[in-house]
Amino acid sequence: MQNLLIYKYNSLYQILKEIDFDFNFKVNFIDNENFLNEKIINLDNYLILSNKKYFNLSNFIVLNNLPISILKLIEKINIEFLRLQFSNQSEVKINDYTIDLNSREIIAFNKRVKLTEKEINTIIYLSKTDKPVDSDELQKKVWSYKTDIETHTVETHIYRLRKKFLNTFNDNKFIISGKNGYQINKKPTF
Repeated sequence: MQNLLIYKYNSLYQILKEIDFDFNFKVNFIDNENFLNEKIINLDNYLILSNKKYFNLSNFIVLNNLPISILKLIEKINIEFLRLQFSNQSEVKINDYTIDLNSREIIAFNKRVKLTEKEINTIIYLSKTDKPVDSDELQKKVWSYKTDIETHTVETHIYRLRKKFLNTFNDNKFIISGKNGYQINKKPTF
């Protein structure tokens, strides 16, 4: 659920509350900074709207180009929610690393390295499981190969990934392997 938090702008809240049956977001009024901080801790998808800049938050819109038509305002709010949603969906956090799906890079400690789509898919697949994943499963799930095909594709990709992590981040324990397969080391190595 998307949440529009109107901060210290009661007149706008009253207007939007009267017509909120057509919105794809919930409208809330907040006039206390402590309550605002408590509220946003529990929300994943929110946007703060006010008539002045109170905080240096990325999800904060200042409405200062007035007058504005209600339709333009609703359009602006919806566009901002879409932008936030796109931004949230374009990053995957794994331990100390962030995968930027748009630029196909993995980032940590102000260093970044390019990844192929298969490398990203491998890392994401491995990160979603708590058990080791063998080569056959990775071939099926990431490469869509049948398991009866003899190939070293998985081993080659894992080797290259490990080399990238070692050369860029000095991390040789991000992807660990054992007798049962590969997995992401859940304990950050830094």
